[in-house]
Amino acid sequence: MSRRALDSASPRTPLVPRWGWWIPIGIVLVIMIAAEGFGGLLSAVAVVAFLGALFTLITNRPGALNLPSRRWATGALIASIVLTIPAGALLGSNAEDDAPVAAADPVVTETSSPAPTPTASEAPTATPTPTPSVTPTPTPTPTQVPPAEEITAESGTALALLATLPVKGSAPGTGYDRVGHFGESWIDVDGNGCDTRNDILQRDLTNLALDGSCTVLTGHFDDPYTGAQIDFQRGVNTSILVQIDHVVALKDAWRTGAQQLSQGQRIALANDPVNLRASDGSANGQKSDSNAASWLPSNKGFRCEYIARQVSTKAAYGLWVVPAERDAMQRVLETCPDQPAFASGGGGAPAPVEQHPAPVEQPPAPVEEPPAPVEEPAPVEQPEHVSYENCTAVREAGAAPIRVGDPGYAKHLDRDGDGIGCE
Repeated sequence: MSRRALDSASPRTPLVPRWGWWIPIGIVLVIMIAAEGFGGLLSAVAVVAFLGALFTLITNRPGALNLPSRRWATGALIASIVLTIPAGALLGSNAEDDAPVAAADPVVTETSSPAPTPTASEAPTATPTPTPSVTPTPTPTPTQVPPAEEITAESGTALALLATLPVKGSAPGTGYDRVGHFGESWIDVDGNGCDTRNDILQRDLTNLALDGSCTVLTGHFDDPYTGAQIDFQRGVNTSILVQIDHVVALKDAWRTGAQQLSQGQRIALANDPVNLRASDGSANGQKSDSNAASWLPSNKGFRCEYIARQVSTKAAYGLWVVPAERDAMQRVLETCPDQPAFASGGGGAPAPVEQHPAPVEQPPAPVEEPPAPVEEPAPVEQPEHVSYENCTAVREAGAAPIRVGDPGYAKHLDRDGDGIGCE
């Protein structure tokens, strides 16, 4: 067809599809918008323009877009190519947004679960860890744990203490056993009659209601990790809402030197009030066994205290930090250089619990001896043939009432004839 024929065959509304093309083009546009959003829309327009222009250039016919000439087709072709640039950028950003995010591993009962850590470059036995400065004590049991090295208030700020921690790679976490290495969860290590969980709940919650002097039944919790307000209620399905977080997760401690501690020191670490904080259950699950490099509380106002507790705990038990962890701790503490370190077993210890006096045991009431049995008088043996003049004689003989068949029964004694006389 000649150029004049092309111009005469097409209406002067270029780039407007003919009515027969609206349905397929519309379907393509809807599918692309639904699948890829605005980026998909731009991509579909670019493809339609490219194909329509290419058709007109090859056949010299107006095609679906009513292009009146090859000049129009060339312009549409160039425009479609240019349009692919922003369309490709939008589609690329959508692909990044849709990329799967690694989910946290399931929460374990120790309040910590795995998170990525640097590969171990040296075994933990390569460098001996400092031992506590306290006087050696006999081999501990779960109820008698030797105190760890204490950090006194004179130890200075958490930032200064951080500079003293060894920096090494993470040791392998293989062989980690929560109960086998750190003891049963929530035992009574301080001998106050309450397990560690209830000690920490009594320290961190307000408006408490107790069962006896230990078990927390209800209380109000202002969660420092998230800022959430939680009304705690003890129960099978509700206690999990407020959990006790190991600020230095036990598995992280295992990977950074706790393998070289004694069993008693590890039990002390797992129950040290400095290393324990009541927390929102979901936040504790998100933390898993992460260190400061991979997890921090969402409440930024609490991060300084949180890091100070981690630094103090690691210093007290001779643990090290990995490089990325040290850098993350330093970034936080540089925003609060005066944040003090905690004293292990001191500043973070639970507040004293009001002890309720034990009920006075009343002496048992004297046991009443049962009365001696009263001996019934032996029945008076009546002679076989006896008679009574009247009822008075029957009563005096102890035979009243007298019945038919009894010795001495006679009708004159039974005036009503019922068979029983002298009633």
